[in-house]
Amino acid sequence: MKNIKKFKVTIQSNIKDALLKINSNYKGICFVVDKYDILKGVITDGDIRRALLNGYKLNSKISKIIKRKFIYLNIKSEKKKITKYFNQAIRIIPLVNNNKKLVSFIEDDSKISLAKPSLDGNELRYLTNCINTGWISSTGKYVRLFEKKFSKYTKIKHSLAVSNGTVALQLAIKTLDIGFNDEVIVPNLTFASPVNAVIHAGAKPVFVDVNEKTFCINENLIEKKISKRTKAIIVVHLYGHPANMKKISRIANKYNLKIIEDCAEALSSFYNKKHVGNFGDVATFSFFGNKLITTGEGGMTCFNSKKLRDKAEILRDHGMSKNKKYWHEQVGFNFRMTNIQGAIGCAQLERINWFVKQKNILVKNYQKELSKINFITLPYQDKNVINSYWLYTIKIDSNLKKYREKILVKMNSRGIETRPIFYPMNFMKPFKKYLNKRDKFPISKKLFETSISLPSAYDVKKNDVIKVRNFLKNYIFE
Repeated sequence: MKNIKKFKVTIQSNIKDALLKINSNYKGICFVVDKYDILKGVITDGDIRRALLNGYKLNSKISKIIKRKFIYLNIKSEKKKITKYFNQAIRIIPLVNNNKKLVSFIEDDSKISLAKPSLDGNELRYLTNCINTGWISSTGKYVRLFEKKFSKYTKIKHSLAVSNGTVALQLAIKTLDIGFNDEVIVPNLTFASPVNAVIHAGAKPVFVDVNEKTFCINENLIEKKISKRTKAIIVVHLYGHPANMKKISRIANKYNLKIIEDCAEALSSFYNKKHVGNFGDVATFSFFGNKLITTGEGGMTCFNSKKLRDKAEILRDHGMSKNKKYWHEQVGFNFRMTNIQGAIGCAQLERINWFVKQKNILVKNYQKELSKINFITLPYQDKNVINSYWLYTIKIDSNLKKYREKILVKMNSRGIETRPIFYPMNFMKPFKKYLNKRDKFPISKKLFETSISLPSAYDVKKNDVIKVRNFLKNYIFE
């Protein structure tokens, strides 16, 4: 039985009393009863916030602002009935006896996850092998095996496993001899990793706005940002949708620029029937815990050029000669992946077709359930691509953008894990000094203000999608 005292206030209480009760129970709600404990209504932290904004005082009676139309159930209610309301994204339901006296409450403790790994394959078996053999550092069979299997899956000829996705980018940049006084074109809407990697190399990031449909760098704006100092273009296949590699490749060839494909969020995404990462000079991948496959941390730097691959391999391992131990031919890094990470990666790759299948099922469920909500735009997929839908990301109508933050807070409070998309680079202080006064990024701003990433984990089932739908449809503006 729940401790109902932490959730109960009387109808004679004031707003401050209710606020103190909500603050102490951490659930954002309390139940309003009369002197006989008969349930009269509920009040939430949102109700209190709106009341204060409308001129009510902390000493105002809660009887003036409580919800008198609310969901409650009899203590003997069947599980089916309870599940029905939980499926409507109601998380806490007060329970009463036959006389409508408040007895307890029931809470939906389940969380619909944004993203989390599935580790139900050979991960433990391979890890145990690492421990039993003592090969737990960067030497051992699994790293090389992981590289080989990864190349086979992506059809990129050479793969080098590294410690995380960010250093994969740093290694790519260094291998292409990008450094001081060079410029690198990057999308303005992205995670910070590619921008940080450019800056750490001593080069200057040059920001380009993105395509409103794909979230990827707008290929039609790239040429305007090319100068005599431009050395490369970093293409980020954001949220799984490939960028327009045909046009970007033409631009790169025209100006003799290198292309780095940041595929951190796009494993199992295809452009013109080729896996992403096959269009540039270097490709990078991330295996962070929320990616399609994971090694905990970890990344991959990939090449179709053996010459570049050999160069990167030396840089990855302290700049050490491959033929002469502890002889350093150049200044390098320690970007190596551990055998433990490689073991997990091998096990994950064995199940990649299952991961892709689960994503496809999830996407179909979302497309079906959300398609009729008229203020939502579903993720776009160009006709010549396969989008891996790393995170299923919707857009709400621009006229509703002021509600975006409210939606995020409310959904998370109800166990529907969501998040905003990445902040545009031009919003943040560390990157402002690389901007020109004329730089405007209207699409980045619009997407940030209107986009929401929905639960995209492998265990998100159809009923969970229905909960998301019901919330968006019925509770968004309550």
